Amino acid sequence: MSENTAKSPIKTVVVLVQENRSFDHVLGWMKSLNPEIDGVTGNESNPLSTSDPNSTRIHFGNRSGYVEPDPGHSFEATYEQIYGVQWEESQNPPPTMEGFAQQAESIQKGMADIVMNGFKPESVPVYKELVTEFAVCDRWFSSVPTLTQPNRLFIHSSTSYGATANDTKMLVQGYPQKTIFESIEENGFSFGVYYQLPPSTLFYRNLRKLKYMDNFHQFDLRFKRHCEEGKLPNYVVIEQRYFGTKLFEGNDDHPPHDISEGQKFVKQVYEALRSSPQWNEILFLIIYDEHGGFYDHVPIPIEGVPSPDDIVGPEPYKFKFDRLGVRVPAILISPWIEPGTVLNRPSGPYPTSEFEHSSIPATLKKIFNLEAFLTKRDAWAGTFETVINRTTPRTDCPVTLAEPVKMRHTEPNEDAQLTDFQQELVQMCAVLNGDHTKDIYPHQIVKDMKVVEAVDYMENAFQKFKDDCDHARINGADESSIVILANPPKKKHDSKAIAKKIFSCLTCSRD
Repeated sequence: MSENTAKSPIKTVVVLVQENRSFDHVLGWMKSLNPEIDGVTGNESNPLSTSDPNSTRIHFGNRSGYVEPDPGHSFEATYEQIYGVQWEESQNPPPTMEGFAQQAESIQKGMADIVMNGFKPESVPVYKELVTEFAVCDRWFSSVPTLTQPNRLFIHSSTSYGATANDTKMLVQGYPQKTIFESIEENGFSFGVYYQLPPSTLFYRNLRKLKYMDNFHQFDLRFKRHCEEGKLPNYVVIEQRYFGTKLFEGNDDHPPHDISEGQKFVKQVYEALRSSPQWNEILFLIIYDEHGGFYDHVPIPIEGVPSPDDIVGPEPYKFKFDRLGVRVPAILISPWIEPGTVLNRPSGPYPTSEFEHSSIPATLKKIFNLEAFLTKRDAWAGTFETVINRTTPRTDCPVTLAEPVKMRHTEPNEDAQLTDFQQELVQMCAVLNGDHTKDIYPHQIVKDMKVVEAVDYMENAFQKFKDDCDHARINGADESSIVILANPPKKKHDSKAIAKKIFSCLTCSRD
């Protein structure tokens, strides 16, 4: 164990990344509990038309509850929300944060009222208690001003490898960049991914290696048990249910999922961690991947933001990764944190450094004294180990948290069409299933797929992938290999066919 690690009381970092909500939308009204938080007062507003100086302005309210439909959060939509004008290649305006209402109304009349409202603290009681008892970071930005997948890629690799939207070619190949998971392992530490549906971390090519299959754990079967037994690894990633069915509601907070289900999920995770013998060594971080189209008043950082790897995004945007996305909620939990702590702008390592998703690899590097940064972005990002502001762990941390009140009073729509990210997850599972060689891949396979069908397909595909990996190991495949099925059968195979599968094991280097 390194000298730096020995000095840190934190031996396990737990990360939970929820979906598609801005800071002001979820935590802005927490300012009423702690005036140090850069939240909202109700004086914040957006015009319905940024080009009309006499336009009606919509003031930010506190009436959020169950949200449907889903606001816009593509690259173009986010651009208009931030700058107040529609995207054009030649434009480089200042970030006014004035375009949320206008962009929302362009999707559906009345949607401005959805994006210009946030939750009262009592409406999100689990977060109210956590913000009061522990710490909130009120200046954490998404890494890219766009939708889910690129931002989730930044969380564990400090780059999206040039992605600003879905890239089906990369879903097949797997994103090749080195991840924090590999850095953790190379330096003698451990990691684990606890999933409820097939994990999105399999977007990374290297996480598909045989040797990492034992690092994936089914959340409902293993997480609480590992907490109780004190067996949590050094880096813990928790993945939620990205799909909502009548049997199991979505708990990722992505509209139209009921945010009270997300509150229940956070409560479940916290209480399991709190009961663990490892509690006094844990730092638990809750963030959101991107803002989901919801209003936030803090202008995005545009100065001194480095491109992680000098890869320019694809046409038509040709994004240079030189500015951050919209601010998102961030809550930090540990018995080493004083109640009511507010983490603002970081003190370095550069004058322009900010908290963003690359702060996770950067902080892990510092806590565990890892050898190298992943990209220029995590070398620049602020680190949050400074939130540990006590010399001894608290003994008064709540054992249980408040019980959320259900907001959605109807059943989830199992027949709903898939969101962009849900489609990407299905397409990734199609690769694991061998269906990427078929004519239906990538678009036809998800074209008319319903949520309930997607869940069934993904679970079967992931189970097949795990079975394929087991068979490859039995047949002597190298642990650094990625197992894919060559010439997958068009029809469902029986047990005899399984024994006769031919695998193509592709050994990939650490890019």
